[in-house]
Amino acid sequence: MPRSDEPSILKVGLAQVAPVVLDREATLAKVVGHTRAAAEQGCAMVCFGEALVPGYPVWISRTDGSRFDTLDQKQLHALYAEQAVQPEAGHLDEVCAAAREGHIAVILGTVERAADRGGHSLYCSRVFIDADGTIGSVHRKLVPTHEERLTWAPGDGAGLVVHSVGPFTVGALNCWENWMPLARTALYAAGEDLHVALWPGARRNTQDITRFIAREARSYVISVSCLIREQDFPADMPHRDRIVPTPGEVICDGGTAVAGPDGQWVLEPVTGREELLTVELDHRRVLEERQNFDAAGHYARPDVMRLVVDRTRQRAVEFVETKSHE
Repeated sequence: MPRSDEPSILKVGLAQVAPVVLDREATLAKVVGHTRAAAEQGCAMVCFGEALVPGYPVWISRTDGSRFDTLDQKQLHALYAEQAVQPEAGHLDEVCAAAREGHIAVILGTVERAADRGGHSLYCSRVFIDADGTIGSVHRKLVPTHEERLTWAPGDGAGLVVHSVGPFTVGALNCWENWMPLARTALYAAGEDLHVALWPGARRNTQDITRFIAREARSYVISVSCLIREQDFPADMPHRDRIVPTPGEVICDGGTAVAGPDGQWVLEPVTGREELLTVELDHRRVLEERQNFDAAGHYARPDVMRLVVDRTRQRAVEFVETKSHE
């Protein structure tokens, strides 16, 4: 696949797409298609929005989801769990194959049914797949926001890691994690100079923070969003008439955008349409802007302030097996 001949340039695909809500297989088919399309256009990495597979839980705020012990919420949660992603079960194998075939890295927002936490609780997880098709890391959202706490469990620091993609060091956070100063700092200190912020989709989320993080970090910042529209809910979805009663309604309108290391727009927020957007990023711009400010480098004072990050994958139980004696 064609790639830039200039070693400081990275071409990235931003896949602003809608899920087929609560349909893992159909949504993953869209992910695979956009991954292949990005590779064909010469991208070295493609990014997708938060919780794209199998969709953001918009029904909670639309069906009185805070009522305790109700049948409708149990039914919706059970369906969500059935359609959630378990990498260990091979659910992402086709995406990994597309990454390997196209030699393209993938950043994908999923709802993960975590096998190492008993296999029933759900996490908002960012998956990084390397260009060789290997899952490099899974980051579970540290703090679900507002109604998200009724369906997603809080994550841990195991996924606060970065990955090399071309000339860049890439890190990524989910939605309002991007407002957490210490989570950003952990990635800065790991060498991040390309930050990916995953969102469920809304210009109001991306229009300010994308440029703010870029200016703070002196890094490129990609905000990649989903769309969620009335048409994206299958006709047989339980309680559909309560969740999207208005034909043609747009719940999440996108807002995918890119800011440069000086905080200025490379790509202003795009709304209202599914599209594979592409940008070319020049790593030399990072080096230029770090001349006067580097948050984890010459502008850090570790003698005064230090951050401790626990990157242990949290588990409820540690099993110690007794060795049999012969």
